[in-house]
Amino acid sequence: MNRGKRDWKKHQALFQQFQERIKIQFHNERLLWQAFTHSSYVNEHRKKPFEDNERLEFLGDAVLELTVSRFLYLQYPTMSEGQLTKLRAAIVCEPSLVAFANSLSFGDLILLGKGEEMTGGRERPALLADVFEAFIGSLYLDQGIDQVFAFLEKWVFPKIQEGAFSHVMDFKSQLQEYIQREGTGHLTYEIVEEKGPAHNREFVSQVLLNGEELGVGSGRSKKEAEQHAAQMALQKLKQPEKKDV
Repeated sequence: MNRGKRDWKKHQALFQQFQERIKIQFHNERLLWQAFTHSSYVNEHRKKPFEDNERLEFLGDAVLELTVSRFLYLQYPTMSEGQLTKLRAAIVCEPSLVAFANSLSFGDLILLGKGEEMTGGRERPALLADVFEAFIGSLYLDQGIDQVFAFLEKWVFPKIQEGAFSHVMDFKSQLQEYIQREGTGHLTYEIVEEKGPAHNREFVSQVLLNGEELGVGSGRSKKEAEQHAAQMALQKLKQPEKKDV
């Protein structure tokens, strides 16, 4: 068996394992292959230029912006347009897309030319970010926007909810605005616990409304702990609103 056929069979097995892992079976697997096909591979194998992933990347970029925007709009009803824009930018930027791609081992699936392979293309951030967008584009074409949203709900959105982007999410300001709008009282924050060694400290903060605990959160700094406490408080305050809908 020649090298080309060995590579093809190896990638066929990898793509099948990948689909089993994400629990999505593509109807048109050519779209999946194309999403992971770099232009260097196309050039070396004398394929047509449009068979690489660049057009899918273009489409996936737009689909990703739309689906992330939809999630943020629904998840954070008190966020201003400016805050939503800032958060979306942090989620769809290159370093974040690389992190998402690495969490799913996208680098192992990419079809590369020999030159790109030898220069470390599988680990190149720009290439990985492009592949993630191309995959989103291929999934959209194959199964539609709802399946893209379901995929992101499983693999991307939990990272937002777990606080991976808390550095751009000002929950304290949102909570303050909410309390002022409702006219329900005065907020205070207290550090109630410090855990761990000095080089790996963890802080636990509580936010109080008129002296009564409204939320508790933890973090590697006092500010981060307070942000998470405010986030928990906002979720608690919005629960009655959701029940009334």
